[in-house]
Amino acid sequence: MTRREAREAVFGLLFETDFHPEANISEIFDTACAVREIDEDEYIRAAYFGVLEHIEEIDALINKHSLGWKTHRLSGISRAALRLSIWEMLYMSSIPHSVSINEAIEIVKKYDDAKARPFVNGVLNAVKGEIQAARSTE
Repeated sequence: MTRREAREAVFGLLFETDFHPEANISEIFDTACAVREIDEDEYIRAAYFGVLEHIEEIDALINKHSLGWKTHRLSGISRAALRLSIWEMLYMSSIPHSVSINEAIEIVKKYDDAKARPFVNGVLNAVKGEIQAARSTE
């Protein structure tokens, strides 16, 4: 499985989890992987559970940089793509930020409305700037 395919698998898992906020995330993960025949690689597990572990921090960044939009008002597609990309920028130092952003845009381009692309791109670039500024002062 390519990294792009793995990202799409995680995106799908995050999108599905949004519809079942009270469900056990381990059960969602295990069931979805079995039903969709997702090869459970290290990245998929780390990304899915990592996003959910840090969702408050990630959503705070989305809310801060989305200019009048809160995460609950975004499409589920945009929300899942944003969350995954921001998690990668925060916690996967081996992945360049530009790659995380581009992959999120590709997901949004494939599954969401055309108007979502510039919005997602703007939010992610603003978050990238904040992360880079914070790391340069460390």
